[in-house]
Amino acid sequence: MSGVGIHTLFSQWGRFGLYSFYIDGSEPAIVDTGIASSPSIGIAPGLRELGRRVEDLRWILLTHGHIDHVGGAHALWEMTGRKAKVVIHEADVPFLRSRRAHVEEYLEARGRYIRDTDGESKIAAACLAAISGEMEPHVVVRHGDELSLGPDVTVRVHSVPGHSAGSVAYEIVGQGDVFAGDSVQIHGAANGFPSYADPDAYRDSLLRLRDHVRPNRLFLGHPYRSQGAESEGVELDRDRAAAKIQESIDIEAKVRNATYKVGIDGPGVEERLHSPFCCIADYLKYDGDPTLEPSPFFTTMHGYFNKGYRS
Repeated sequence: MSGVGIHTLFSQWGRFGLYSFYIDGSEPAIVDTGIASSPSIGIAPGLRELGRRVEDLRWILLTHGHIDHVGGAHALWEMTGRKAKVVIHEADVPFLRSRRAHVEEYLEARGRYIRDTDGESKIAAACLAAISGEMEPHVVVRHGDELSLGPDVTVRVHSVPGHSAGSVAYEIVGQGDVFAGDSVQIHGAANGFPSYADPDAYRDSLLRLRDHVRPNRLFLGHPYRSQGAESEGVELDRDRAAAKIQESIDIEAKVRNATYKVGIDGPGVEERLHSPFCCIADYLKYDGDPTLEPSPFFTTMHGYFNKGYRS
């Protein structure tokens, strides 16, 4: 069961690089689908360069339900002649089923802190443009499930919640290739801050990846980077994977410590962009714009304070 080829496929979305991964087995699979345009501008052309056809795909494996990972799922499924099976964890099914679920997630968390009266309509418009269609999954997975992608590939599902409730890592059994989506954030991507909705689950998931999964190769959803350093890309070998998982654990501990040390703001700072977490931003020396979507700073801070972390 070893030696199955893995190929990285790229598409662009504004300032973000979106990555999908092709598993070149007897029942070919794509891991993550980018946004609505990604199947036509990134996935299909990338497969043609490999001498493969999008029509031959039989599996679409989604690491989680965020727009830039499921947005192209319906379009890609259509391009396969509706022959591919779309797979997602049960907790993130609503994101595949309904564009409105993404809007509700925005309003419940980061939207509380962004002073934009048009925020809801902007997110709704982005969902309409970036999500190719609403659909039901064909396979709903849970932790420990295994998928047979033909006689040569078995994929094991590891639940790694935190970034989202239904985040999973897919492991090719016998090969140690692990597709972790956005579950290993390091120091964040374009916004320079790690994004996770549930800090306790995120930390536990990183520990599970470090201590039990131990990837031979780790494939990331975006080119996450260390603080002040260029990204090492989305494909990490065993040693770099272990280092970046540990770095993510250490960064989470720093952010958690900041919530204990300084807590939420006192009066008089309401007009600052990072409010009500300006003291935490100052403590962490984070000066990025927290209002830029996907607003990881506010998503993460809301996760801590929603769970009662405070000084």
